[in-house]
Amino acid sequence: MTEVGRPLIKEEIDPLTSNAEFQISAGEVLVKVAGCGVCHTDLGFYYDGVRTNHPLPLTLGHEISGRVVETSSGSEEWLGRAVIVPAVMPCGECELCKKGRSSICRSQKMPGNDIQGGFASHIVVPAKGLCLVDEVRLEKAKLTLADVSVIADAVTTPYQAAVRAGVGEGDLAIVVGVGGIGGYAVQINAALGATVIAIDVDAEKLSALKDYGVSLTLNSKEYDARELKKKIRDFVKEQGLPSQEWFIYECSGTGAGQATAFNLLTHGATLSVLGFTMEKTEMRLSNLMAFDARALGNWGCAPELYGAALDLVLDGKVQLAPFIEQHPLDSINEIFAAGHAHKLQRRAILVPAS
Repeated sequence: MTEVGRPLIKEEIDPLTSNAEFQISAGEVLVKVAGCGVCHTDLGFYYDGVRTNHPLPLTLGHEISGRVVETSSGSEEWLGRAVIVPAVMPCGECELCKKGRSSICRSQKMPGNDIQGGFASHIVVPAKGLCLVDEVRLEKAKLTLADVSVIADAVTTPYQAAVRAGVGEGDLAIVVGVGGIGGYAVQINAALGATVIAIDVDAEKLSALKDYGVSLTLNSKEYDARELKKKIRDFVKEQGLPSQEWFIYECSGTGAGQATAFNLLTHGATLSVLGFTMEKTEMRLSNLMAFDARALGNWGCAPELYGAALDLVLDGKVQLAPFIEQHPLDSINEIFAAGHAHKLQRRAILVPAS
């Protein structure tokens, strides 16, 4: 995207001169960025050749929280408000949006993909769909506005997947890959009443979740596919859990993780795919037929679900603080390199200079 080791960011600007730097059209607002989370997708754009919809050069970053500092006509009610910017912003007007399929709106805007992103001091975004943050509740939860930036993808994406899948009290949820999104998938499914099994190749990530809703952790490096499924079946029998209709979430974004998740299909299972990879893997699709199972993709999260996901965090049912870490925006090169090398144990949030 640019020379190696230099991810694209916007230079800091003086908020007092922002009108000279940004053109705000009707229906848009200018947000002063409080924080922007670093996602696996950002690394895919930068290192792996994943194409962006907006031509380069492009500022990356789609997990954004901040404060509205300027508005266009008709959006004045947002001025001064603390907000989370949805990672995927549908138009709300097209036939797909009206049919409830806003995630595949062809006019959607994703920061750092369709429009300039949040690794910047400010960002111009549509006002429609912004998620208002109650700052009194935020303070009571002992979180900062920058902290909740990760809700814009790492929390809302698995939340929408769980809602779509229909997971609930007494169900069994299996999360494959418990990094940024997967770790929150564990907490969300537990908060919705499911018993949760976490699978990963990283012992530290598995250990970090033991106090946050997981009932069984399995390191997939220690078992072949048949042994892994047997461990789960034994656990299910011991705990009196359903032997069918498992809810499986592929969050690793790896070929190996996808193979693991697919091999766990059972009768009536729901496989939700949240991770993205350029890797290819072989699988027998007939298993979906034989098990009368279903596979669901999940692109982002509809803006109307953001409030409920934020409530889970502000009510303490989903914990952010143990799994995030703030860094100065000007350390972006080092953070990207560490993320690419799998050296980040917490989700990095880049914070612009105030």
